[in-house]
Amino acid sequence: MAHINLLPWREEYRQEQTRQFATITGLSLALTAAIIFLVHVTFSNQIDHQNSRNKMLQDEINVLDEALQQIETLEETKEQLLARMDVIQSLQQRRPQIVHLFDDIVRTVPEGIYLSSIKQEGEQLIFKGVAESNGRVSAYMRNIDSSDWMNTPKLNVIETKEGTLRSSDFTLTTSQSTPESETDAMKEGDDS
Repeated sequence: MAHINLLPWREEYRQEQTRQFATITGLSLALTAAIIFLVHVTFSNQIDHQNSRNKMLQDEINVLDEALQQIETLEETKEQLLARMDVIQSLQQRRPQIVHLFDDIVRTVPEGIYLSSIKQEGEQLIFKGVAESNGRVSAYMRNIDSSDWMNTPKLNVIETKEGTLRSSDFTLTTSQSTPESETDAMKEGDDS
């Protein structure tokens, strides 16, 4: 006898196909979601790691910037100290010069000249005084010119005053100089 299947096999086959399709689709979606999640987590971790490296580098840069500022401050302080040392050394070398200069001023002033003020501006000396005659001022200028500690005298003002005593007020400018022997001694002092 022939076998006749009266069950709805086509419908069951379609349902089975639909179930398999739904299962495969669900698994595919789950697998895709898992892959997307893993990619997201991996990228997030890489971004966090890079951000932490950037922060560490920025912290190191800040430390180095502070060190550079301290170095610049130390360089400025060093320059200031070196400038002060140069001034002090220059003053110490020139200390005996003032004694020689005053001694030379006393030796160069001829009789009949009376100094009322002496002013120093750098290497320039300004003498103001009274002379009994213009010839005395000329003699004073010659004495200055032959001096070891002063040179290039220049008469700025001379006014003759008439009165009971004839006198001349004068203003004389000269430059302070250092004799060659003193200059050599100062250079030797610098070398030691």
